[in-house]
Amino acid sequence: MIAVELRKLVLRPRMWVSVGLLCLLPAIVAVFLATADFAPPPGQGAAFLSAVVSDGSLYPAAALALVLPLFLPIAVAVVAGDAVAGEAAGGTLRYLLARPVGRTRLLVAKLVAVAVYVTAAIALVVVTSLVVGVLLFGTGGQPGVAGGGAPPPGVISMSGTALSSSALGWRLLGAVAYIVVSMLGFAAITLFLSTVTDSALGAALGGLAVLITSSVLETLDAAAPAKPYLPTHYWLSWIDFFRDPVLWRNIDQGLLLQAGYLVVFFGAAWANFATRDITS
Repeated sequence: MIAVELRKLVLRPRMWVSVGLLCLLPAIVAVFLATADFAPPPGQGAAFLSAVVSDGSLYPAAALALVLPLFLPIAVAVVAGDAVAGEAAGGTLRYLLARPVGRTRLLVAKLVAVAVYVTAAIALVVVTSLVVGVLLFGTGGQPGVAGGGAPPPGVISMSGTALSSSALGWRLLGAVAYIVVSMLGFAAITLFLSTVTDSALGAALGGLAVLITSSVLETLDAAAPAKPYLPTHYWLSWIDFFRDPVLWRNIDQGLLLQAGYLVVFFGAAWANFATRDITS
């Protein structure tokens, strides 16, 4: 069942369009940085942008900072919102359940397909941004196409200490894993909405409404008691992987919060989907 869902996902052109757009945004920003005569000052723009001009091997981290707040959640909302509602809108859900396939098994396969999509999309963003970053900005003391003087050996962490290539690699893997878990919590919310409506667009917009509401509440002091429980509250804590030493407190709390969202909303999706009358 999982293989069937993955095959359907791979054959959908909009999946490749969304991944292509996710990879294109960091590439466009890199070209502008490479052609400009100056880098953004620290604290301006996305994280790591001011540092990548001296070592392109850090550009995958900058690319994640660029796509995470908006573009990646939109792509996840589209895919998760289409998971069940898309089948219902296309009139294939009833025929899909006519086969000897349990609803629980089908819903788990849908969630696994979304998880694979999120992991693959983030991995492709990291790989393409690494290639673009190294090509344009150079690495390890070797200048790239954009030149940029004499870059220092090694990458400087957010704490100002030098990171070896191996340290940068495992920190980047940790950041990718953390972002995948964060997106799965958000995907579970949208997947639940996908079991409530027969409109894939409506489910995706519902997920984005949750994203916008959470982001707005993050800016309000009056919402301070609720902030630690908002789905987006710890999303940017992946940056703590690039501090020395790694600050685990927010990372641990973020993982725990997303696990809670995943369990609660996937459970709600299962309860609704398992008892719902399928008419389309």
